[in-house]
Amino acid sequence: MENKTTMNTQTPQATNTNVRGELTYEDKVIQKIIGIALENIDGLLTVDGGFFSNIKDKIVNSDDVTAGINTEVGKKQVAVDMDIVAEYGKDIEKIYDQMKELIIEEVKKMTHLDVIEVNVNVVDIKSRAEYQDESETVQDKVSNAADSTGKFASRQTDKARNAMESEPRVE
Repeated sequence: MENKTTMNTQTPQATNTNVRGELTYEDKVIQKIIGIALENIDGLLTVDGGFFSNIKDKIVNSDDVTAGINTEVGKKQVAVDMDIVAEYGKDIEKIYDQMKELIIEEVKKMTHLDVIEVNVNVVDIKSRAEYQDESETVQDKVSNAADSTGKFASRQTDKARNAMESEPRVE
């Protein structure tokens, strides 16, 4: 007599027809998708004065990639507005086209929402060198604060040492 084990090879089908609900997105989610997508566009120096920089090895205001990106998010569609600073000498229309393409692609891929409008206002153009000179990075701010604090502490220590040395010793 042969023992046979029968395995159920059917997978249960989940039906969504009886489950109600809605998937929505906060503006900041769409803004973050856009902000991250735009980080590597050549010739785009910054959005609204500084959420990112194409300066390698330095991060400018990295704590908020959504700064400067305004969105209007509906149930099926998204509209985007932003101000940018473009790099001098670069083809701004090409930058805009790349921005639109990336925004549409990334938002669609992650949320299935349709981007129906991308409005970009160029508020300034700067050379890369000019932009780098004007950009104080987070690292620079931390370094400068640490230097200032260190120098202050050193001066205070010196003052205390001098005061101790100048007082007559009691024996």
